[in-house]
Amino acid sequence: MNKIRVIGNLGRDPEVRYTPAGQMVASFSIASNYRYKTASGEQREETEWFNCQAFGKLAETCNAYLSKGQQVYVEGRLTSRTYQTRDGQTRHSNDITIREIQFLGSKGADAFVPPIDSRTGTPEQMDVDAVDDLPF
Repeated sequence: MNKIRVIGNLGRDPEVRYTPAGQMVASFSIASNYRYKTASGEQREETEWFNCQAFGKLAETCNAYLSKGQQVYVEGRLTSRTYQTRDGQTRHSNDITIREIQFLGSKGADAFVPPIDSRTGTPEQMDVDAVDDLPF
């Protein structure tokens, strides 16, 4: 099984393109931060970047609702690759083909959007009657 889950912030607005068959593809990057203390007590932070791609209805939803800086949860398939830049440097890339996305917030406002179904690109329906212990 190849599955990755990441919570992070969009590094750029989604960019849209289309496959030769006419399917929409939305591409964007996510930065995920890890904070820790060293043995000497110094605070450190590391940032890992992921290039993300969503296809079809999921791409349409990402393009319509995501923007730079917004926090998201993504789940999908991880692909790692190595490539050469124009000036000859070797770079590494972590790419995620998204199967599920949750919008955790928006810039300047708290917002809840239920998980997005990758097959339909629409929010999953929640069965409120199936929940036994609601706090109200």
